[in-house]
Amino acid sequence: MHTHAFKRSVQLIVIAACLLTAGISAIAQTHIKPPFTKKEWSRDYRPFRIAGNLYYVGTYDLACYLITSPQGHILINTGMAGSEPMIRKHIEMLGFRFADIKVLLATHAHFDHVGAMAQIKKLTGAKLMVNQNEAEVLADGGSSDYAFPGKKPVFDPVKPDVLLHNVDTINFGGMQVVALHHPGHTKGSTSFLFDVQDENRSYRVLIANMPSVIVPKLSAVTAYPNIIKDYAYTFDALSKLKFDIWLSSHASQFNLQAKHPPGNGYHPEAFFDRPGYDMELNDLKQDYLKNIGNN
Repeated sequence: MHTHAFKRSVQLIVIAACLLTAGISAIAQTHIKPPFTKKEWSRDYRPFRIAGNLYYVGTYDLACYLITSPQGHILINTGMAGSEPMIRKHIEMLGFRFADIKVLLATHAHFDHVGAMAQIKKLTGAKLMVNQNEAEVLADGGSSDYAFPGKKPVFDPVKPDVLLHNVDTINFGGMQVVALHHPGHTKGSTSFLFDVQDENRSYRVLIANMPSVIVPKLSAVTAYPNIIKDYAYTFDALSKLKFDIWLSSHASQFNLQAKHPPGNGYHPEAFFDRPGYDMELNDLKQDYLKNIGNN
């Protein structure tokens, strides 16, 4: 994190004046078809405690994270539309109440990570907090996303309650979760940096929004003029972060199944993997350089 960055503490209030007021129609999830799916995205995976009060509650590949506290819980990502029952089941299997989710966060506004966001927000009344550059895409159900043109929603539209900026801190339930703006994959892609603690020690955790390139030619993306520069910034920023544990939006990116097979017990040290992080980041950077013709 850059030491000169201005840190602001974000309170859980509705900043209505800052929200985009794009019209949101009541579109049923069953009427919205995502551009594509993978079987690993909806396949169940046994929930488990990662470290301290941080838990994995996602699917086999779509990572969703629960940060618990006596005041309520923070849920990061929701998977695809229709994932709500699985997430609810996972939370309850761990001994927590689904209704106690008070804050919703997202690493980025793609249908495979926010598809169930509108439904979970409606069921729990939780406050949705996202980077300001994701507000429009969330509000129109992804129809304005540069990567999925067509002007049709690809997930249920949902309106954020709080808009975040780079290095804003979400203070809730004794947690201080720093939202790091890492654009490129989407305009408002966000990583989260925070500390958790168990009976033995404290852990610095990074949930990294890994900057994979999802279009054939970045230079042809007219709807996002700064995309090439944003990717370059994000690769540099991610390479400088310090942490004990790293996770990401997709379980496959941090090799979840090898690090924590179902029923493997509590082993935070399994996620101590700086070499794996650097390798994944470098592989994605090479893809980026090849895409822009610099490799």
